Amino acid sequence: MSAYDNVLAARSTKKLTSLDYINALFGDSFIELHGDRNFADDKAVVGGVGMLNDIPVTVIGLEKGRNTKERMERNFGAAHPEGYRKALRLMKQAEKFHRPILCFVDTSGAFCGIGAEERGQGHAIATNLMEMMALKTPILSVFIGEGGSGGAIALAVADEVWMMENAVYSVISPEGCASILWKDSSKAAEAAECLKMTAKDLFNLGVIERILREPTAGDQKMFESMKLLICRTFEKNLAVSGEELARLRYNRFRKIGQQ
Repeated sequence: MSAYDNVLAARSTKKLTSLDYINALFGDSFIELHGDRNFADDKAVVGGVGMLNDIPVTVIGLEKGRNTKERMERNFGAAHPEGYRKALRLMKQAEKFHRPILCFVDTSGAFCGIGAEERGQGHAIATNLMEMMALKTPILSVFIGEGGSGGAIALAVADEVWMMENAVYSVISPEGCASILWKDSSKAAEAAECLKMTAKDLFNLGVIERILREPTAGDQKMFESMKLLICRTFEKNLAVSGEELARLRYNRFRKIGQQ
């Protein structure tokens, strides 16, 4: 599979969404929480609290929707600043109660409309990066589809980052990169190879810690395996002091790109 084939697979309308993962892992224990207590409730960001075996977890996901109607309602997973502020509100709440945080990332990028810019899109993303780096509770981010630019990393400053085998993660879309470098978006496949945006590439570069097999709807065996891996990771990190967690997280990102 080429890098651009991975991009197309990550964008597939048949892929499971954040809510599919949340429902499969948390079931009826998940309680959704709404709003940023400032402007609105952004439906592109789903967040709440649920039980993962015996561990209470704050879970946040960028949600694209499953069909055309849902995708329009969810703004195709492109969050507004109030979505990132809602996510940060829930993360700060998790820190207060020392709950681990699980993030699911699937977005082509943050919404770039005039209203979002007027309400501080760049500032909201930058605030998330700064605050997540210092949170004194465990954070795990899982890329389940697209991971586009700042819209993705705003939920990915974590102790560990995992990716599904067909997910992608990049500073820009291959079409956008081709348009800038070659003034020709038809060279997207070539750009995808250059961007090193696949799970395998990013694992080899040390940007992510784990690649997971892509589950399908009803694949309970895979979800049970995933739940076990997540629980073990949280149990390990909950045993570490909050100050040490933040230090290790900071060092993790400082090492990225070093030869």
